[in-house]
Amino acid sequence: MNEKTKILWADDEIDLLKPHILFLEQKGYEMITVNNGNAAVAKSISERPDLVFLDENMPGISGLETLRQIKAINPDVKVVMITKSEEEYIMDDAIGSQIADYLIKPVNPNQILHSIKKLIDKSRLVTEKTTQNYQQDFRNISMMLMDKLSLDEWKDAYNKIIYWEMELEKSTDKSMAEVFENQKKEANHNFCKFVTQNYISYLQPTGDNGPVMSHNLMRRKVVPLLSDNRPTFFILIDNLRLDQWRTLAPIIKEKFKIEEEDQYLTILPTTTQYCRNAIFSGLLPSEIEKRFPTKWSNDEDEGGKNNYEEDFLNDLMQRLRITGKTSYTKVTNLDGGNAMVNNIPNMFKNQLNVIVYNFVDALSHARTEVSVVRELAENEAAYRSVTESWFKHSPLWEAMQMIAEKNVKVVITTDHGSIRVKKPVKVVGDKNTNTNLRYKQGKSLKYEAKEVFEIKKPELAFLPKVNMSQAFVVCKEDDFFAYPNNYNYYVNYYTNTFQHGGISLEEMMVPFIVLENK
Repeated sequence: MNEKTKILWADDEIDLLKPHILFLEQKGYEMITVNNGNAAVAKSISERPDLVFLDENMPGISGLETLRQIKAINPDVKVVMITKSEEEYIMDDAIGSQIADYLIKPVNPNQILHSIKKLIDKSRLVTEKTTQNYQQDFRNISMMLMDKLSLDEWKDAYNKIIYWEMELEKSTDKSMAEVFENQKKEANHNFCKFVTQNYISYLQPTGDNGPVMSHNLMRRKVVPLLSDNRPTFFILIDNLRLDQWRTLAPIIKEKFKIEEEDQYLTILPTTTQYCRNAIFSGLLPSEIEKRFPTKWSNDEDEGGKNNYEEDFLNDLMQRLRITGKTSYTKVTNLDGGNAMVNNIPNMFKNQLNVIVYNFVDALSHARTEVSVVRELAENEAAYRSVTESWFKHSPLWEAMQMIAEKNVKVVITTDHGSIRVKKPVKVVGDKNTNTNLRYKQGKSLKYEAKEVFEIKKPELAFLPKVNMSQAFVVCKEDDFFAYPNNYNYYVNYYTNTFQHGGISLEEMMVPFIVLENK
């Protein structure tokens, strides 16, 4: 308990409460006592107490008026109303004025102490319990990471890691932060080994026995939802990480119930060009290029790389014999978001409505390029916070609240995530080498083979092959590529920015959520 905690107690019979005051002083609290409302207001100014016990019925200004004046001085101070009356209107007025708790007279010392601990010591107690619980689970996670995990076990491990990242974030004790970061780094190191060992085999045709990945997501996870004749909304928020979904979930649960909360494994490279085209075509990149030779763009090609998603989607629906009406909406700015909201009523007539919302990805790029955005999203916690703030006030949430009024299913997912990069690795390529910091493709690439995931034969990974000597190299963990020329510039500019394209839990293990209206 913090010995400097100041408690102001205002009661016109304060002398009769001397035993209570002595009891709390013995517990280490600094007690300030007054016997009327005006004095309580004055002490609120001069002493800035952490907590106020306030008698509702005092001569002079009332307890409720005292409460209002104290809150005007210090809106954050916690106030406990103490009253002889249980009249509903008094409680309503007090609660409306933002009391933290109320007690009915006569009060005993243990009641008072319980209220203090609940309001003042709660943060400390929660922190201690969180630290203790993580220390216990740390061993379990460490033992788990030592095993040869399956993909489903990696989902469980990542769920645990995200849970503790967000729990420890709430804690005022930062002593476990370094321990957690080291464990998270170990998890990513082992996950990269897992991916490099299994990735090529996962892409081989296996019917429905292989993992759910970008190219079979629609067939395996979305199309089965279309069978009950309710409209389905498939909402893809570009670049949404699992931790960001967890931040949005409490907001969404106000209007929806979660029917399924899962993760799927993205393809490589983890960029929009590859992952999102694979989702909507139901094909891997080289298969898209073969089926749509004029609609697939390679890295070195001019123009947009995701201009034909709607065409790919319609083709996939035909191949899967989905005859119901489908709509496709891509939102890239506020005007597009507002237009999407206005069109929601028309979408209820469709069997499937796809909405691609490009905010989080834009935030990631803006954070790299605009210093003020980098400050707003300085680290993972801030990145989550900015995402939450955007979502609460976005046309997307407005649209989802309209959707929640109808009997529908809603899918929320993404095409890939991102990771905050920290360690530069050197690469050399010719002028046609692509610019992505997490993967490179081209001919005559030079790099340290042990630092990357090499795909020397792109066809094995179902990646387009432009020339005979072409290869793909993909960054692992929190590495990023930097050219030897202008090396210091690259390192200083891009270190601690959020990037995607490579192998990490944050980029490849992404959320897949199914919602129903309440």
